[in-house]
Amino acid sequence: MVRAMTRRDTAAGAARDTHFGFESVPEDEKQHRVDAVFDKVARRYDIMNDLMSGGLHRLWKDAMIAWLNPPKTGSGWSVLDVAGGTGDIAFRIAEAAPAAEITVLDINSNMLDVGEARAEKRGLGDQLTFIEGNAEDTGLPDGAFDAYTIAFGIRNVTHIDAALAEAYRVLRPGGRFLCLEFSQVEMPMLDKIYDVYSFNAIPAMGRLVAGDAESYRYLVESIRQFPDRETFADMIRDAGFEQVQWRALSGGIAVLHSGWRI
Repeated sequence: MVRAMTRRDTAAGAARDTHFGFESVPEDEKQHRVDAVFDKVARRYDIMNDLMSGGLHRLWKDAMIAWLNPPKTGSGWSVLDVAGGTGDIAFRIAEAAPAAEITVLDINSNMLDVGEARAEKRGLGDQLTFIEGNAEDTGLPDGAFDAYTIAFGIRNVTHIDAALAEAYRVLRPGGRFLCLEFSQVEMPMLDKIYDVYSFNAIPAMGRLVAGDAESYRYLVESIRQFPDRETFADMIRDAGFEQVQWRALSGGIAVLHSGWRI
């Protein structure tokens, strides 16, 4: 495995504010605060996702890989998994496509440490490369990948449009963009139940399990600030992708978005 140190902080002194959860903070502060959250929860990331989704994130990730449908045989197919430091998506891809070349990029070194250790235990050290870098400017070559995946990470990017443009740039013509993200529940009654659970139960469980309610509260609030599924689909189209589709999972608690670089 190779760890390339390519972190790029967002530019200081940005003129406008961006919403961080329900708090408005300067853009140049958001990435540092996101880093602080994931520094705290890196080694309990699976527990965090279980709390956030009631354990459903495992099924959603399986659905993501099924829709990605990576080639089961043959070599040379490459994928970039962004914000995937702990390896959760990469391991699933490796299982489905043993010959795939998988690069995992994350801005948080603690998350990458967890992923590298897990990859070594699984005997995947030769198949996975872990890189520290920013989704908005990966530093990777143009047209280097056949697929780009990101799960539960796009909402934490400071400039989502820049990250989508970067995804388009690093994909080859015919390449696939696939994003899994929490979304706004639109099913009547489920939305109210999910709000009560999210804003009350999840921070409380975070305090009990990780001794950190505030990080979990941020993660809940960040979901409510993320664009709705149609708006996000339009953003993907604006980045240049075609054949953009989305699939709602579990009543809209999470949504898969797909697009192609034609």
